Amino acid sequence: MHYVSTRGGGEPQTFSKILLEGLSADGGLYVPEEYPQVTTEELANMRGMSYSELAFAVLSKYIDDIPPEELRKMISETYTKEVFGTDEVVPVRELGKGLFLLNLSEGPTLAFKDIALQLLGRLFEHALARSGEELNIFGATSGDTGSAAEYAMRGRKGIRVFMLSPHERMSPFQRRQMYTLQDENIFNIAVLGTFDDCQDVVKQVNADAAFKSRYHLGAVNSINWARIAAQVVYYFWGYFKATRSNDEQADFSVPTGNFGDILAGYIAKRMGLPVRRLILATNENNVLEEFFSTGKYRPRTGAEVATTSSPSMDISKASNFERYVFDLVGRDGTRMRELWDALGSEGAFDVADSEDFARVGESGIVAGSSAHADRVRTIRAIFEKYGVLIDPHTADGVATGLRLREGGVPLICLQTALPEKFADTIREAIGREPEASARYAKLADMPERFEVFPPEAEKLKQFIAAHAR
Repeated sequence: MHYVSTRGGGEPQTFSKILLEGLSADGGLYVPEEYPQVTTEELANMRGMSYSELAFAVLSKYIDDIPPEELRKMISETYTKEVFGTDEVVPVRELGKGLFLLNLSEGPTLAFKDIALQLLGRLFEHALARSGEELNIFGATSGDTGSAAEYAMRGRKGIRVFMLSPHERMSPFQRRQMYTLQDENIFNIAVLGTFDDCQDVVKQVNADAAFKSRYHLGAVNSINWARIAAQVVYYFWGYFKATRSNDEQADFSVPTGNFGDILAGYIAKRMGLPVRRLILATNENNVLEEFFSTGKYRPRTGAEVATTSSPSMDISKASNFERYVFDLVGRDGTRMRELWDALGSEGAFDVADSEDFARVGESGIVAGSSAHADRVRTIRAIFEKYGVLIDPHTADGVATGLRLREGGVPLICLQTALPEKFADTIREAIGREPEASARYAKLADMPERFEVFPPEAEKLKQFIAAHAR
């Protein structure tokens, strides 16, 4: 298996090579040369597998330059009851007839990002041990990626994490979860701006090829292909748990901001999983809904990005969207460069009248959005009807999924975080605080450790240079 850049530059690379790189040298994102297919026989065998076994079956199709037994060992040590609190790893709950909740938030930081990042930590450590190198992870978070990455990488040999987050734009729980970490290899940086500002700085620093090479910069956010690949697994798992036969189809409803989570579902569908539709759910920052409705992709300015009660989705520039558009344009690197040049110079591109947009329907993605009142109403309704408490991001997915679902097809809603991370909205919805996990009850009293910076790449480069080894 080899990987190519969405911008068409460079030579195809192996998995281990792109694992530590993040962005391609031409500014693009890595994707497989082609998506591996699962046969009918493979699907039948997968249905009875444990989560760890299924993860190996799927990921070994993308990772063929790590010896199989070493890969199997890393996977089996990641997806355990000790790490995720349950033997299932990802429990699936049927709320009502044909309505399922895919519980992805049983990991150390109570968010779906743990599923991929706990494995990524082991993959990084394995690769660095083989190469004798060190890695400086430089990334951005809107709330959950940062803590999941830091908890996965804390104390790991040869790894330092420099994580940008938007100053005062995360929930108090999300902020404390990150900023209270005292590990010497963790550096939290609060940026005076939005998540998009953070993401722009990461891309600007990575664009300096000499700096990136000198300080061995890598990525853990969803521009890293390994994260997407690990997320593909739970679409297979959810499908098998919500259906009785591989002759059935299923719909998935996915709350998304950076397009990584739903991209994993799109890839599972491309691999041959019987997914009928992927329902993309956004909040008030509905740039992606606009594209799937009109063919125009117009990221908003920082001032236009709304601060909402589902803050991890307060994103305007969806990094992983580039991987999807690469397929829409027939994997034409020249066409990609034209679109992204237009995005840079005009702030938007429009494919409504092109053959590219016609392929949207073939991909199975439909989109919708919800607002604060919808989230509150959905949290209350699900709690009153089923006795299940969901967080506001999951509520975006449930609200949009129920609105766009069609009868007779199982609807699997992705639960992306636990409700205790967003106590204010939960209190508004049901009139009381969500129950807090004992392991995080002490966060409020712990000292916070972070730096505040303007969104300026040069100043961040100086900080990295001063603290990297």
